[in-house]
Amino acid sequence: MSTGSKKKRRIERVSSVELPPGILGTLWGNLRRGHVLIRLAMCALTAIALWAMTRGWTYPFAYHLGDVLQRDVVARTKFRKEDPAATEKARAAARQLAVATYDHNPALLEQVRAKLVNDATEIVAAKSLDEVDSLWDTFRLPLAEGTPEPTAAEREQQYRKFHDALAAEGALEKFKAALGEAIQPLAEKGIIDKLPPEHDANNETISIHLVGTESGFPRNVPVSEVLLEGAASTLQKSLAAKMPSQEVADRVFARLRPNLPVTLKLNVEATLAEQKRKAAEVQPLEEVFPVGTVLARARNEEGAQIAIDDVALDKLKLEYQTEQRNRGLAAKASHSLAIVGMYSGLFVLCGFYLFLRDPRVLDDLPRLATLLGLVVVTVAFAMLISNDWRAETVPLILFGMTVAIAYEQGTALLLSACVTLICVIALGHDLAEAIVLQAATVGAILLLGRVRSRSKLLSVGISSAAVAWLTTLGVGTLEGEPMGATLWTACMLALWAVFAGSLMSVMLPMIERVFGVQTDLSLLALGDPAHPLLQELIRRAPGTYNHSITVASLAEAAAEAIGARGLLVRVGAYFHDIGKMLKPGYFVENQGQGDNRHRSLVPAMSTLVIIAHVKDGADLARQSKIPEPIIDFIQQHHGTTLVEYFFRQATESKKADPHGSEVDESSFRYPGPKPQTKEAGILMLADAVESASRVLVEPTPSRIESLVDEISRKRLLDGQFDECGLTLEEVRRIGDSLVKSLTAVYHGRVKYPDQETA
Repeated sequence: MSTGSKKKRRIERVSSVELPPGILGTLWGNLRRGHVLIRLAMCALTAIALWAMTRGWTYPFAYHLGDVLQRDVVARTKFRKEDPAATEKARAAARQLAVATYDHNPALLEQVRAKLVNDATEIVAAKSLDEVDSLWDTFRLPLAEGTPEPTAAEREQQYRKFHDALAAEGALEKFKAALGEAIQPLAEKGIIDKLPPEHDANNETISIHLVGTESGFPRNVPVSEVLLEGAASTLQKSLAAKMPSQEVADRVFARLRPNLPVTLKLNVEATLAEQKRKAAEVQPLEEVFPVGTVLARARNEEGAQIAIDDVALDKLKLEYQTEQRNRGLAAKASHSLAIVGMYSGLFVLCGFYLFLRDPRVLDDLPRLATLLGLVVVTVAFAMLISNDWRAETVPLILFGMTVAIAYEQGTALLLSACVTLICVIALGHDLAEAIVLQAATVGAILLLGRVRSRSKLLSVGISSAAVAWLTTLGVGTLEGEPMGATLWTACMLALWAVFAGSLMSVMLPMIERVFGVQTDLSLLALGDPAHPLLQELIRRAPGTYNHSITVASLAEAAAEAIGARGLLVRVGAYFHDIGKMLKPGYFVENQGQGDNRHRSLVPAMSTLVIIAHVKDGADLARQSKIPEPIIDFIQQHHGTTLVEYFFRQATESKKADPHGSEVDESSFRYPGPKPQTKEAGILMLADAVESASRVLVEPTPSRIESLVDEISRKRLLDGQFDECGLTLEEVRRIGDSLVKSLTAVYHGRVKYPDQETA
């Protein structure tokens, strides 16, 4: 009878065999996964952020104040530099040439004119010289030296001549008009005796501003026309041309000359404003530096090395800025590609290292995001505080110490090397400075170790300072730098390293909270028996507390035997069974003789009660704000092991009652997860061995060893250590340690004979 199946041909069988993908195929398959794409996107965003912060489109400025050059630096680009001295000189000249402003009050001159007209009218109205004798004296002509005073007859004759010239019909009106026309130029321009000392401006021209007007009057006039002597000369000529006779003109001038008022007054505020305006109009003068100009010299005239000073640094910065402005888009794009390529290479290197050595960082998305954020923050702070004092040392050392605390020293060394490289390139440091910065960071990482006290962080900072100091001296000597400059740089780096260690002691609690890690310092505080949760455990379940103390001692010794964190295991053991305090009577270590509450429960219900202590313990720990690494011990110390006692009871009940329901082994297993760290695996073994050793009738060393071997083999075969990284050799060494510790606990004692009664 045909089954309908068709026998495949040989070629079909061969073609149906699929070989496993190669390296490229595996890589391409991983890249197509969603979670991998998310992580790659996070790395890409980090690279973009680093590119923006470090100005990846341009090369950095490579010089700093105090740097010692090995050769002269010449200009590669023509640039200009503002010349403050020349600019200030030109602006001072502009202020000197500014036209000063004077306030002109023509009313003073008008009063003099009106007084003169009144005096002339009074003279014309007088019938004789005697009536205006004193007034006539104001019109007398100045006598040449050696000329005698006029006689009375001569005075009478001169008076009569002046009187008759103005007494004619219409003569007085013409006199008034002529006087006004003669004085008008003075009224328009003003009069000043001499330029005041405050006149620190143009000495040839001034600006006249009529008092009482807002606009429309000021105007510029020559200084020579407003000075008293010049104005008097102009007035005299005008009077001679306009008065009825020369006699009248001379006497009117003689009357006016000593009474001419000063109508101009310097307006200091307006003058200063004009000077400022003129100075502001002067464009800054620049000094041109052609290509090939020496900007900074390496040695002075005596041949000694010299450091870059402020003047040389300003020139170097101006040349750098000019060159950056002149760079084309293609040059910026090529430099950006080079920087992004470097970042990509560093990310790939670090990614492969983490994938092989610490995959938890890549598996846990928040941890990866926190690490990438730390990289960005470190580079940002290094760029922000970098200066001639080498302050960028602080964030680099803090970064290395933080990663060493949060992860491991190998990861910290690699990541700090990459971050230091990024900062060195972005800040324009040379190889010598890169070596010094990396040495200081590496020294802090390697010397960090276990942090059991805050003074340890300070001592790490001091040790890192010593490394930085010695490295700077060595590198400076090899570079041929002057000893004074080298010592100054070494001392600055040493001080920054000590400051970084002190700052880390303050930041430690925040780092523990952000990265979810526990240092020995915090573990010591957490493992204090006075902790409220442990005190409650003592009160409610003293048997469980004693069990936890014993397990802690066993587990710590076993952890130390394989180089794991013994203190972490010890503190985890203190809290691993705190869930039992909610139902202490259901656990054997808290039961008295004959007090077994499981007798009234079916095996499945008893199993639920026993298993529940894991979840209850985790909930209690979270309510008490116990750190997550300790909560992991609570959840993982049983893994997914089988509750054998009640599973066997259920199996035997099934055998006695064939019609009963089938026994599901998974219902009698702890929910897990399995131990994820070596420390959690150690606690699992220590907890199981300590519990089982209590039922040994005679705990001899051989029986203890047999018990430990049996439990270790069961856990291995059950796959409980598959996810924690424990090797077979480490499991063996853990077993040996547990045997020694249990043997010491159950050591024999000398049996003394009973004391005889007297």
